[in-house]
Amino acid sequence: MAGVNKCLKYSMFIFNFLFWICGCVILGISIWLRVSSDAQQKFNIQGTGVLAGVDVMIAVGSIIMVLGFFGCCGAMKESRCLLLLFFIGLFLILALQITAGVLGVVYKPQLEEQVNKTLVGLIPLNNQPLDLQKALEQLQEENKCCGIIQGIQDWGTAGSSSCRCTKLSDPDTCGAQYYNQTCFSVLVDYFKKHLLIIIGIAFGLAVVELFGLGFSMTLYCQIGKK
Repeated sequence: MAGVNKCLKYSMFIFNFLFWICGCVILGISIWLRVSSDAQQKFNIQGTGVLAGVDVMIAVGSIIMVLGFFGCCGAMKESRCLLLLFFIGLFLILALQITAGVLGVVYKPQLEEQVNKTLVGLIPLNNQPLDLQKALEQLQEENKCCGIIQGIQDWGTAGSSSCRCTKLSDPDTCGAQYYNQTCFSVLVDYFKKHLLIIIGIAFGLAVVELFGLGFSMTLYCQIGKK
């Protein structure tokens, strides 16, 4: 009977160890986005949909860590059961990632329209919960913008102190009394940038996972012939 190729065995172990590290990185970044004050500020304005996406990434990172552990143990112990579990789990993740990447490319042009619909529903801003108003005030102050669609008018009769500026301190961004730029473009740019990152990660990992599927199935077959 043919023995298991040692080079393949240890290559599989190294691959899964790196795969496990990738899961740790995804999980760590996702948790950071969940608790980061800067991200929370923009997520609170956009609504719960983005936070749900971050929660999905936390789940994906956790699953990748578990699969990496299965792959490492399956390679070192030459366990066909663990290798098969790794193969099935990795295949399902690959299918989901490709689907998410394709949907991201297809719906990217519609992002601005969807963000616009969501944000218009927040007007007048002074009727929104206090935590959302505080997040908007901070966003305006940091990015030197005012309101969402129509500027200071979005705040109703109450106005907003963070919209106020002077020509002396901000000659390029200040109008008569308030910032010229609305925060709509700031939010759209933020989400477009992060969407590109997500698409890149999805397709980049897909290539790596194809190698993992090949390694695991080859080793699985060799153990069966042993």
